Amino acid sequence: MRRFWRTGATLLFGAGFGAAANRLLSARGRGEEDEDEEEERPGLLSRVPVVPVPRVQASELTVSPDTSGAVMKYGFPSLANIKTRESYVTSYDPRTRTASWVIERLNPAALCGPSDRKYCNFKEDDSVHVFHRATNADYRGSGFDRGHLAAAANHKWSQKAMEDTFYLSNVAPQNPHLNQNTWNNLEKLCRSLTKHYLNVYVCTGPLYLPRQEADGKLYVHYQVLGRNHVAVPTHFFKVLILEQADGRGVELRSYVLPNEPVDEKLPLERFLVPIETIERASGLLFVRNIMKKSGSLQAITAK
Repeated sequence: MRRFWRTGATLLFGAGFGAAANRLLSARGRGEEDEDEEEERPGLLSRVPVVPVPRVQASELTVSPDTSGAVMKYGFPSLANIKTRESYVTSYDPRTRTASWVIERLNPAALCGPSDRKYCNFKEDDSVHVFHRATNADYRGSGFDRGHLAAAANHKWSQKAMEDTFYLSNVAPQNPHLNQNTWNNLEKLCRSLTKHYLNVYVCTGPLYLPRQEADGKLYVHYQVLGRNHVAVPTHFFKVLILEQADGRGVELRSYVLPNEPVDEKLPLERFLVPIETIERASGLLFVRNIMKKSGSLQAITAK
């Protein structure tokens, strides 16, 4: 546990450094090109048309008006590689071979139904390029569980919805003790909250946080699995957007757990963190988008 508390301290006070390490440098495209100069460029790129892409805000992006569309009521934490499934929406990171985030909407209707997990199998996501996807072979013998981000038990309303949670793009390497105990308890908590709120929106994803080494400097170290180098997160986060039935706005709870064995006796409230901690560490944004949809937001950081 000493190692956990040391990492926890780094999370609370050094997450900003970790987020900075993950930022991408973007280069502005060249403006209008001289046509004669374009003709002189050799190779394939000179024949590929450049299509201007309009700039959009994460809170403005929408998906088809079905179940997946309703999931994104409070906006997109980021806009890269968005994929929609029967039961969730995700942003896939081809570098880590895992999702950056997965969002699902829970309510009593979604938690009931005839779906049976025994008919589900973990499978590759064929929508991801073969260079950038995880396989079952990557996990075999690794000592890590294939940990669901959108939990299978959250989507009993449809067999197809449950099966979609078994795509490896909805999975990340997770410590077995964490997956089967404390993390499982957090998933159960999410489902139990549907008894008290109109809708429970759950955003789950991996974190790669820095740790202070003996030289006093911060480093981000993580293992990779298999021939496809599936990244093993150092931590996981869950952000819960709790929609109140009486129209009083939403409550926000945000959790971070280390990807290692956790004492089951520790209450889940011990893993509550300020939402800003997750936003800084992950490069994602939640509060700005939520406030555009709700006039009232109560962030719960302790119970």
